[in-house]
Amino acid sequence: MKKIGFIDYYLDEWHANNYPKFIKDAVGDEFVIAYAYGEIDKPDGKTNREWADSFGVELLGSIDEVVEKSDVLIVLSPDNPERHWELCQKPFRSGKRVYVDKTFAPSKKTAEDLVKLAEENNTPFFSSSALRFSDELTTLGRENIAFINSRGPGDFDTYAIHQIEPITMLMGAEATRVMAVGAGMHQTVVIAFKGGRSAVMSHYGWSGVDFNMTVSYADGSTTVVPALSNSFPNFIKAMCDFFRTGEIKAAHEDTVAIMGIIEAGNKAIANPGVWIEV
Repeated sequence: MKKIGFIDYYLDEWHANNYPKFIKDAVGDEFVIAYAYGEIDKPDGKTNREWADSFGVELLGSIDEVVEKSDVLIVLSPDNPERHWELCQKPFRSGKRVYVDKTFAPSKKTAEDLVKLAEENNTPFFSSSALRFSDELTTLGRENIAFINSRGPGDFDTYAIHQIEPITMLMGAEATRVMAVGAGMHQTVVIAFKGGRSAVMSHYGWSGVDFNMTVSYADGSTTVVPALSNSFPNFIKAMCDFFRTGEIKAAHEDTVAIMGIIEAGNKAIANPGVWIEV
């Protein structure tokens, strides 16, 4: 049994509340959440102590203790990626395998600096949206994609990662600029890639639209992807396989590029109709 340590901004959040069961369902007792640290108690939620007691996890008083006692590490804070720079400092110096929850960093520069920190300390890590591991993307052709039309729920600031991750996985890391052409409840961003390729991604708030996309190829053929299914079960298996083998599941180049697109996209939404360089 390998012991996983959680490092979080506050522990009472959706990922920390669900990962223990997801991991149990995926790999049984091979990996177990043994230790946890939360920087603050969740405002208007469970305290870190209440969270730990409810999951039977040992709450520790510092990141140092979690890093020392754990076999592998998960840095969470999915809704506060601005905390990842601080929360990753000691895990990324540890040499232990680390998964960093989405969204990896608030800017491309921070992402680059975190990658450099991990590589200088020989710390294997990866970060990804679970959508990367959807069933449909495992068999979808990636050669000569010319255009993608992607749709999904939520707003750009929090949920953009779940559309940009598959887009970058399929089209590569060579995004050049973005432009916002929609706003409000229908935030829409155009992403230009090298070679005249492009993608359009739209958010529909919480209107019931799920993640799906249409992929067009240079020869004129088109593939409709009506759903991106089994993403979380597949992601959890991939994460545990990374803990087991050290095989990184999302290239750092992709992760940095995705953070650049999100950073530029937020600027574009504030300045609709203007191209923003990635």
